[in-house]
Amino acid sequence: MARDGAIEEPRVRRWRRAALGAALAGALVGLPASGQILGPVGGALGGLPDVGQTVGRTTGDVLDRTDRLAGQALDPQALLDARARRLAEIIRRNSRFLEADDAGNPVVRGEVLAVGPSAGALAAARAAGFTVLRQSDVAALGLQAVVLAPPASLSVRAAVARLRRLDPAGSYDFNHVYAGAGVATAAPATAGGDGAEAATGVGARVGLIDTGLAETLPVFAGLRIETRGFAPGAPTAAAHGTATASLIAGRLGAFHGAAPGAGLYVADIFGATPAGGSAEALAQALAWMVEARAPVINVSLVGPPNALVAAAVRAVSARGARIVAAVGNDGPAAPPAYPASYPQVIAVTPVDAHGRVLPEAGHALHVDFAAPGAGISAANLAGGLSAVRGASFAAPIVAGRLASLMRGESPSDAAAALAELAKQARPAGRAAGHGVVGEDVRLTHR
Repeated sequence: MARDGAIEEPRVRRWRRAALGAALAGALVGLPASGQILGPVGGALGGLPDVGQTVGRTTGDVLDRTDRLAGQALDPQALLDARARRLAEIIRRNSRFLEADDAGNPVVRGEVLAVGPSAGALAAARAAGFTVLRQSDVAALGLQAVVLAPPASLSVRAAVARLRRLDPAGSYDFNHVYAGAGVATAAPATAGGDGAEAATGVGARVGLIDTGLAETLPVFAGLRIETRGFAPGAPTAAAHGTATASLIAGRLGAFHGAAPGAGLYVADIFGATPAGGSAEALAQALAWMVEARAPVINVSLVGPPNALVAAAVRAVSARGARIVAAVGNDGPAAPPAYPASYPQVIAVTPVDAHGRVLPEAGHALHVDFAAPGAGISAANLAGGLSAVRGASFAAPIVAGRLASLMRGESPSDAAAALAELAKQARPAGRAAGHGVVGEDVRLTHR
């Protein structure tokens, strides 16, 4: 009997992992491009349909049960399959605005990005039937980018392939669409926190590339916030940006962000269009951050590698600013998340209250820090606080804490701040990079 029991126990654990993975996959299918921004923090990014609080609550419940029953053993394949179905559903629902690249990622329909094209290359593209739609405003990064429309007979995939054949030395890519990486559950925050006092963020400055935020909420009282839109209908207050901003600089009762009182430069790259969150808008927002001299920039968004975004990231880093990005929530078997996987970017993974990396945490080519991504709360659009979960909410904690340590804007200042942050981090294994920071930001919730 003992022997049979010893065999049965792993079987039970495997069954639980499979069941939870299947339940989570079902909960995630058809969610908006917000990367599961649901529940009381509510609403979809970029005007995509909101599937409502019921699915959000289900997803949160499944994730909570996963932590209790299976720890870090959530089936990676279930998350990967859910990701593929979710992306396909996003494209299907918004086929007027989006199509797929070769890997099934959403891209803006009928647009190709040309990075630094020569006059000869543009002439060849025109001769092949391409039309110049616009010049993209990324001059502050020392870059030139042109958005081209392909001939009507070509899909965007065929268009990119043709331009690469016409100009093998050139740089052409899709106008990929990026999405947030977090979930808001139905659990409200309690009145009490953990009693920890936050380091002040007064005098610090942080850039936030996200949705717009509800600036008039009490959690942002007294903050200097400058917002600019980079998509049709932007700036528009939305849940994801409101939550991430509060975790950087907000304060409400016992709740505080990682750098309460910090000034915020908010770039809304989603606005009110299904094509919001594009690579072009992300690059333009990074250019504005350089103009605004934001020393730390948080990007709680994920997507595939992109030539224009990669060039923009390199340009920002060369000027001394540091980009902090989330690893995503599609599990360890998912493709590498970008911009977190670029070597110049500080990649952040989420951990629970025990310092364990969340089972749904995405994959990046490197991880620099971990921060709370479960058992925490953030501001919601109703003016209160809600429980949140995911990599989206870990990244702003690292960004805020790093900004509070910056003493200047040069590369050497950034290096010194990073070294100090690494010293402050609590070691938590290789998967957490230098370790966990910002644990004082936790606010208990029911």
